[in-house]
Amino acid sequence: MELYSVTDNKLSNVREVPFKLERELQRVFENNLLALMGLEMVKSEFTIKNKRIDTLGFDPESKAFVIIEYKREKNISVIDQGFSYLALMLENKADFIVEYNESMKKGLQRYEVDWSQARVAFVSTSFTENQIQATNFKDIAIELWEVKRFENNVVSINKIKRLQSAESIKPVTQKNEKLKSITDEVIVFTEQDHYKNGSESTVELYEKFKNAVLNLADDIEVKPKKMEIGFRVNGKVFADICIQRKALKIWINLKKGMLEDSKNITQDVSNTGHWGNGDYQIQVSDDSNLEYIMSLVKQAIPKA
Repeated sequence: MELYSVTDNKLSNVREVPFKLERELQRVFENNLLALMGLEMVKSEFTIKNKRIDTLGFDPESKAFVIIEYKREKNISVIDQGFSYLALMLENKADFIVEYNESMKKGLQRYEVDWSQARVAFVSTSFTENQIQATNFKDIAIELWEVKRFENNVVSINKIKRLQSAESIKPVTQKNEKLKSITDEVIVFTEQDHYKNGSESTVELYEKFKNAVLNLADDIEVKPKKMEIGFRVNGKVFADICIQRKALKIWINLKKGMLEDSKNITQDVSNTGHWGNGDYQIQVSDDSNLEYIMSLVKQAIPKA
């Protein structure tokens, strides 16, 4: 990525200032983990079974642990290392829970953790084409984050997205018993998984609402989860949609009393068990109120 500054309508190249040490890169992420990835910072330099994990995070939305590794060198196999870390986590679940409780001073129970949503993130100043292609599977629990530092304290952070046409990794892992056991337990959900829960009409309705949500702000990320599909920006999920056979359920991630709903179409679910984030729920079976609903959803979008 090339960055430029503008003075009197003339462009000047902003010079890249590379990270000298892996530790510098690590500090940037660990100090901003919630904003960047929506994760709780659990432990830096977590050692287990003679293996060192750079950063251990916890996703409070999916209730899953996330291992983060920082790499300045290009010559690593992110696939091999990623599956190695996933295996380490799944084989030592109790140790991860103990570390969380000791570091966070909380009482997380084993049944509260969704191990199927565990994942590994690699953070680097650049990745090779081979590394990017190696992780270009729609259902692989390995993420690549590219970070570059420039002069004037400017940092660019880019999560490398998979192609829409990405294939499943399961045909590859079925040939290896250890890898098969990991991909059988760790599940990366896609929008297509949620389409199976709906009908032709509700899937079409979802696409209309999805496109409307994506037009509310720049850089909104679609985050399919186990029970619903989240929409996230600036590290926070601000709305969720669940596709059902006859309707969509939409949750707006605001606390009770914080939403201005003049038409009173939302339901208060602050004291009711529900899947999505926030205290407001809407059930829709058509797009007649789409524009008004978007005005409600927009209220939950966090400011940069």
